[in-house]
Amino acid sequence: MTWKQSFWRSLQNHNPMFSFFNSFQSEWLKTRRSLASWLVVCGAFFTPLILTVVRTVHYQGLSKAIHTAKYWQMHWKNCWESVAVFLLPLGAILASSLITQIEYKNNSWKLLHTSPQQFSVIFFAKFSVILLMMLLFLFLFNLGIYLSGIFPPLLRGIGYPDAKIDSSYFLKENLNYLIGCMPIISLQYLISLQFKNFLVPVGSGIILWILSIGMLSWKFAYWLPYGYLAMNFLRDKRNFAPGVSFNSFSLGYFTLFLLLAYILYIQKKDKS
Repeated sequence: MTWKQSFWRSLQNHNPMFSFFNSFQSEWLKTRRSLASWLVVCGAFFTPLILTVVRTVHYQGLSKAIHTAKYWQMHWKNCWESVAVFLLPLGAILASSLITQIEYKNNSWKLLHTSPQQFSVIFFAKFSVILLMMLLFLFLFNLGIYLSGIFPPLLRGIGYPDAKIDSSYFLKENLNYLIGCMPIISLQYLISLQFKNFLVPVGSGIILWILSIGMLSWKFAYWLPYGYLAMNFLRDKRNFAPGVSFNSFSLGYFTLFLLLAYILYIQKKDKS
């Protein structure tokens, strides 16, 4: 071991936050121009872009809609309809799987594990990158919602919407959707760390997602962790298990899957 490696390892051992920050930075740089990053950007603007085009072409009802008090709430629901049920769960499945696939694709797991950083740092740095990508998706999607809400009436010369944006409502809804996708992220991360074949975590995730969507009418559907996003969107239309906190179940599954993923990762003998 050279003196530089010795100094680096010593610095990391005495400053865990420094070690985590550098590991996180390294993992984040790996996602640049990757398929996972393109999924986040394209997925976030996909639905808002379609709504912008449709409402710009078919603008007849906009002059009345932009003067209603609930314009932004209605627009929010229209944007989230396809995202909550379809795009966000599939995006979480693919993004979580692609983060670990970067190492498998480049045969760099062994190189990563021989670097002067603890396995726990590697584990949580990679997972933090996935969480950050989900936060980035929500930020870009909310930006897309806002732009798709103002561009069609402005382009058609109708004017800016009169309704005020209820920031507290939208922040609460974003938090609910973020919590709803957390068990998907943690379970996909668990599966992806255990299997080299990219199709295993993706296929498993899609099957679990389809099962959760197909069982929404079941009275115990809240036990299926891949359905919370759809339940959150449909809660005003359907009476899903009165008195049951979906967020509590979601956070419980998230903690369980993440803890199990960590234990399996640390104890895994072949980490190549």
